[in-house]
Order: sequence, then C-alpha cells, then structure tokens
Amino acid sequence: MSIWALLQGFGLGASLIIPIGAQNAYVLNQGIKRNHHLATATICSVCDVIFISLGIFGGGALLSSNETLLTTVTVGGILFLLFYGSLSLRSALKPQNDEEQAQQVTARGRRAVILGALAVTVLNPHLYLDTVVILGSIGGQFEGSDRIAFAIGTIFASFAWFYTLSIGAAKLGPTLSKPKVKRGIDLAVAAMMLFIATHLANGLWIQYGA
Repeated sequence: MSIWALLQGFGLGASLIIPIGAQNAYVLNQGIKRNHHLATATICSVCDVIFISLGIFGGGALLSSNETLLTTVTVGGILFLLFYGSLSLRSALKPQNDEEQAQQVTARGRRAVILGALAVTVLNPHLYLDTVVILGSIGGQFEGSDRIAFAIGTIFASFAWFYTLSIGAAKLGPTLSKPKVKRGIDLAVAAMMLFIATHLANGLWIQYGA
C-alpha cells in the first residue's frame, strides 16, 4: 500500500471537504449548541465513507456518464440549498430572544438531529459532485492497493475534519453563540447557500441554454 497514494487521498479529500457547505454549516451549528454534535459528525463522516467508496470503486463513472441522473441530482440540490439558505436567513433576521428560546432550540432530540444530518448530506449536490464524481474519477486511476490507500486517505480526511469542526465549535460555543456572532454566521451560511445554488443553476442554464 502506497503512503504517497494515501497522502494524495487525504490532501485531495480535505481540499474538497473543508470549503464550507451545507454539511459543514450544520455540523458547526450543532457544535455551537452542543446538541448531539458528535453524532452529527459521525453521520456526516459515515455518509462520506459510503459515497467516497462508491465513487472510487465504480460509482463515479456511472453518475458522471448518466446526464439525466446528474441533472436530477443538481436540480434537487438547488432546491435544497435554497431552502436551507432561507432557514439561515430567517434565523439571522429573527429578533434575538432570551436564553429560554436558545434552550428550546438546543433541546432537539437525537432523532431530529440525525435526520437533519442525513438531509444536509444526502440532499447536498456537492456530495455527489465532489465525493462520487471528482474523487471517484481520480481514485479510479489508481490500481489495486494504491486505490485502497487513496480511499483510506480521503475517508480519514473526512473524519478528521468533521470531528475537529464539531469539537472545536462545542469548545468555542459560548463565543460563537453570542447574538452578533451567531447572526453573522447565519448570514454567511445563507449567502453561501444562495451563491452555490446560483452557480449550479447557471451551470444548468449554460448546459441546456436557451
């Protein structure tokens, strides 16, 4: 097993996973609230393991070659990003109430948190484009044990990032949960979701242009 292939996998995986997206925003928010944040990080990481493996070991070629499937995933993702962005924008513009409201938000059950983590992962088009298509096409160029090493590297990058983000947000929770800081995070997330949705929609417009 090649260490170089493993390091390549880790570096490329980190470069695709770390740029903030719907997954990262959700993990960050759950970490700030300390609301089943480790379960959230685990769900996101395990989902990445599944889709990275599918991409590297054959699924990437299938998705990238099926234009209808790829378009369906992209359209669904645009709708999801707009919905998630609107929730963040509403949270940012909502008047800040006292501690009692914050406690009610934090009190969401494990099931709701896990379902939310699954939603921001499975409904996120970048998951498929980054892990399945991009990592799949690059990982598919390796042979035998080197391909396994590349996959292990990308998977390790996912676990390392999500747990670092989750634990770091939990430790910095008192600072990040201050009304002004929280409002800034929500506005940044809303802007980012809108930007990504617009970018994806523009790509479809160019592809199927009028």
